[in-house]
Amino acid sequence: MDAQGRGRAEDTDPADQWVLNPDTGEYELRLTPSAPQSRVPGPRGAAAGPTRGARRSGAPAKSGTRGRGAQASASAPSAAPGRGVPAPRRRRAAPEEPPPGRRGRRQPAKKKPKGKKLLLWTGGTMAFVVLAAGAAGYLYLDHLNDNIKSVADDGASTGGFQKDKAINILLIGTDKRTGAGNEGYGDTGSAGHADTTILLHVSKDRSNATALSIPRDLIVDIPDCPTTQEDGSTKVIPGSTGVRFNTSLGQSDRTPSCTMRTVTELTGVTPDNFMVADFNAVKTLTTAVDGVEVCLAKDIDDPDSHLKLPAGEHTIEGEQALAFVRTRHSVGLGGDLSRIEIQQQFLSALMRKLKSNDTLTSPSKMVKLAEAATEALTVDSQLDSIGKLKDLGLELGKLNTKNLTFTTVPVRDNPAEEVKATVVLQEDSAQQVFDMIKGDVSFTEVKEKEKEEDKKEAAADAARLEGEKSDPSEIRVRVLNGGASGGSAQRELTYLQTEAGVTKSENGGNADADLAKTTLEYAPDQADQARALAEILGLSGAAMKPGESVTNAQGLPTMTLTLGKDFKGAGVKLDAASGEAPEGVQKSTADKVECAK
Repeated sequence: MDAQGRGRAEDTDPADQWVLNPDTGEYELRLTPSAPQSRVPGPRGAAAGPTRGARRSGAPAKSGTRGRGAQASASAPSAAPGRGVPAPRRRRAAPEEPPPGRRGRRQPAKKKPKGKKLLLWTGGTMAFVVLAAGAAGYLYLDHLNDNIKSVADDGASTGGFQKDKAINILLIGTDKRTGAGNEGYGDTGSAGHADTTILLHVSKDRSNATALSIPRDLIVDIPDCPTTQEDGSTKVIPGSTGVRFNTSLGQSDRTPSCTMRTVTELTGVTPDNFMVADFNAVKTLTTAVDGVEVCLAKDIDDPDSHLKLPAGEHTIEGEQALAFVRTRHSVGLGGDLSRIEIQQQFLSALMRKLKSNDTLTSPSKMVKLAEAATEALTVDSQLDSIGKLKDLGLELGKLNTKNLTFTTVPVRDNPAEEVKATVVLQEDSAQQVFDMIKGDVSFTEVKEKEKEEDKKEAAADAARLEGEKSDPSEIRVRVLNGGASGGSAQRELTYLQTEAGVTKSENGGNADADLAKTTLEYAPDQADQARALAEILGLSGAAMKPGESVTNAQGLPTMTLTLGKDFKGAGVKLDAASGEAPEGVQKSTADKVECAK
């Protein structure tokens, strides 16, 4: 961002116009260098440009203005045409109460120590980085608000993230050819696809997060999608069966809310919000922070992405950064899954750069980053202001990069294809990954923030899993259906007898009542059998219920396994609370430097 681009004619770095207010500990914009800094913020300019609501409903802004940017052009004589900046504050006494209809002013806040600065997150090749606007947004809210574009969530979200709950954000990078210099990328004339998609899960206690990449060539079922049209009406776009995931956006007039519904259908997780960005995001955001450092394990010369770099460490930005995240033929196996890995390595590097003091303590970089981020951002209607992005940024800022895990949905080649072009779920492993996210389970070892009573309960649950375990052939158990789909008890019984070696098992029919969670009831002298069965089924200690045994059809004492609504299928781990990712699942953490191979 340069001064002329911000609507001022003189050759002035915008960062030099930010002045530290000793009362608030924050930077404030001073457009007139000679004017003394006021201790009391003055009123906002009275002139009103086109409203954000009007622009979002399809009404274009006037030429040479953009929302409230028009105020600055009217109030600053030296301003050049184009996008404006917030109007200078006037010195005046603070009114006893705000005039009617005017926003309340921010109260002076205590200066925050460096350790409390926001952690600026990035993600989804395109979309993660826009969360940096949450950190810079307090600088000039009105102007950045006018940069943000939003589209309806069409009821596909939870209604927005909440501070006291786990957070799930869907980050979508589209290959639509928008923006200068992007004519050579993506598909000609295409409305864009869900080219790069990440489901970001942030734990309830903010101690850890998981960024789950969804392959664009994964075969999925896209559900019917109620979609808001430009005229405000709603159109239901018919679903599709057995199609590529990336067609959930752009194709057949599908909007990001349809991608959100597809993710819910696939994973069982309903996102709280979505964010979408195009090719320009990578170029402008990496330039705003003066480039990011990446590593190559070998020379790369990819004629398709136009990336040509020797092995070793490099600082990349702009077009070169976009080429890096788009390359695939020169890394790994040369497919989209290899591209996902190089994107994850890039995102880790970008987050480390954003988290560095070099970025956090530079007003110039923060201003450029906020400008670039909000220009590149399209959000859902539940997350359509800098204030909301700032609140999200505050929540994400509590994380540590060492506890952010990048992973990918476990997949395998599509067996229906002779020439392999798409992939399908690796069912057992994928379901376990989805269950870990739904169960708010970390992929890294973290110390959870537990209350004293929670610690005692957790210790008791863990103790039930400790001790000797019986051989599977010695386990006696009857299986009841307590809320699972029809036929689940018989299917699980077949699995236990034919694959798990639990031959002394029987179908007990339906339970007296439905349960949300699967349970295993056992007598004290059956504890060794219970521990063995819990290991086979992936049950947590909390699912084990000490009590009294019952008798089976032969009149022998037996345990009772009641399949609850959380039952996902025969042989699928019933509870992901063990905290261990499935064997062979690719994962990496954002704090570690990895070289693309």
